[in-house]
Amino acid sequence: MKFLVTVLLSLLLLSIESVVVKYLGLTVSRIDVTVAIVAFLGLRASLSEGALSSFCVGYLVDLMSGQPTGLYTFLSVFTFLICRLAGTLVDIRSGPSFALFAAAADLGHAVLSVFFLWLTSSQAAVAGSAWIHRQICWLMAEWSTVIAGASAAHLDGKEKVRGPGPDLPASG
Repeated sequence: MKFLVTVLLSLLLLSIESVVVKYLGLTVSRIDVTVAIVAFLGLRASLSEGALSSFCVGYLVDLMSGQPTGLYTFLSVFTFLICRLAGTLVDIRSGPSFALFAAAADLGHAVLSVFFLWLTSSQAAVAGSAWIHRQICWLMAEWSTVIAGASAAHLDGKEKVRGPGPDLPASG
């Protein structure tokens, strides 16, 4: 059941991504919405279930991207395995820490995809450096928004953000 939900959620997110990318005018870069799913699978799914789900997610990305066949399938399974390994080394229990984890996975996924595209395509060799700079800027903007939203959601109503200035003694 979890496998089916993962594949359907990925298909829904990829459909939304294709529409959003077109309307935003992002012809070269794309939003990697499925990498967050693969990162989550790397932390929470068993090895066989996560690898199979990551394979299907990558295959869906391959079908919708028009890049060399098998590129995103391989990268999704590889990202899953790296996230599974990294999940044993770091403690990820909150939204901001998962956002940072997914951002790192997304950056690694993007860099590896550019590298493999550079190896297989002559056009990517010419436009690769400009593309990776735009992709990194897009990732930084995307994930800083996610991290800011997750941090704001975890602020308790009792906590106050102190502004600049001297600390005043409590009256009482």
